[in-house]
Amino acid sequence: MREEILDVLEKNSRATITDLAVMLAQPEEEIAKEISAMEKEKIICGYHTLINWDKTNTERVVALIEVRVTPQRDEGFDSIAKRIYRYKEVTSVYLMSGAFDLTVIIEGRTMKEVALFVGQKLAVLDSVISTSTHFVLKKYKDHGLVLDEEKKDERMIVSP
Repeated sequence: MREEILDVLEKNSRATITDLAVMLAQPEEEIAKEISAMEKEKIICGYHTLINWDKTNTERVVALIEVRVTPQRDEGFDSIAKRIYRYKEVTSVYLMSGAFDLTVIIEGRTMKEVALFVGQKLAVLDSVISTSTHFVLKKYKDHGLVLDEEKKDERMIVSP
């Protein structure tokens, strides 16, 4: 039942316990107990709203930064990842396979703000060997949802 609850909540964090109980044919008390247990176990870590900021007047710049680091003895990549994810600008940090070690995703108001973060906070960390910054120019799909698909009028055109 846990996976079914997680599948629904991942697609719609606004689903209520009543909605889940109906969808999964389970008592509300069981659903509530499972959700509470998963929150305590940090399986469910939070509830988010996906916003298409391009449709607002708010300026936001998202950057993906490839970071090569020197792993620390007895700690590997964990200690440097922890130092990086504590910055308020950082929204995500991932350990990667391949040509670089960490992917760091940050948000800022301007490209200059992002560049200053990389140059003054990230690149100067002792373990950081190099960085490569990529700016997100447009989001087409985020967290499984298409953001800017125009609805086509599929009615048949009738001419007089």
